[in-house]
Amino acid sequence: MKQFFKETFGDKVFDAIIAIFIACSVIVCIYPFLYVVSISISSGDAVNKGLVYLFPVDLDFSSMKVVLGYKQLWISYGNSVFYTVVGTFLNIVFTCLAAYPLSRKRFFLRKRMNFLLAFTMYFSGGLIPTYIVVTGLGLYDSRLAMILPVLLSAYNVMICRSAFESISEELFENAALEGANDVVILGRIAVPLIKPTLAVLTLYYAVARYNDFFNALLYISKKNLEPLQLFLRRILLTSSMEIMQTTGVDMAAASQSTISVRYVCIVVSVVPIIMIVPFIQKYLVEGTMLGSVKG
Repeated sequence: MKQFFKETFGDKVFDAIIAIFIACSVIVCIYPFLYVVSISISSGDAVNKGLVYLFPVDLDFSSMKVVLGYKQLWISYGNSVFYTVVGTFLNIVFTCLAAYPLSRKRFFLRKRMNFLLAFTMYFSGGLIPTYIVVTGLGLYDSRLAMILPVLLSAYNVMICRSAFESISEELFENAALEGANDVVILGRIAVPLIKPTLAVLTLYYAVARYNDFFNALLYISKKNLEPLQLFLRRILLTSSMEIMQTTGVDMAAASQSTISVRYVCIVVSVVPIIMIVPFIQKYLVEGTMLGSVKG
């Protein structure tokens, strides 16, 4: 094959440019995370003097121990897990329930509902009306306030709808002739055939749920209900000394370790996503293409 596909000088230059670009992209993506990890396990004195650039300096896990021993962190962690797991499950269920009828040509409101779905991507009721509706329903300071207002994503519904449309119509017709209703067709035929797409949508929803702090900022005032991201925001912006004071660390050590504590909180917050992504990475390309390209 080499005699038919000989690389020219231009090809080699192009490959070199691509390799350099990829290397720079990797460095830009990885360096911030390595820096945060290094700060979190370096001594407070080295951090304050600006001696940490890439690798840890004077390994010190005291900040890690202080953060992991803070009770409110684990309460917020548990809340985030609950919001992410329950919210993502409901997101996927209602996304499928919305996308399936919109993908069927015999649905008489199909065109109008698709138009209204697209319309919501460009225009919304606004923040204040949404806040009035949520509080008017009595959802303020409740777990449902973190789930119901973001139950559906119009963009994700469109991806799921396209995935359903890619399934042969004859398959649905044959199932209907065998006596299967729409519920059976959806649960036993349609959903299993778009598992890669659903895996990608699950990742999209889960990451959005896990990183959501704005809704919590609006609707959650009780600390026992706040998610991890709202806790992290408070630690980073307002009261990073909170952990130090409540865990019995002397003030001299606290003044040196405040920055390390902040970075430890960041590291702790990203661990779940890092652990989950590798298991569903193989579905990313296949699922995205299946949901976005109509053959």
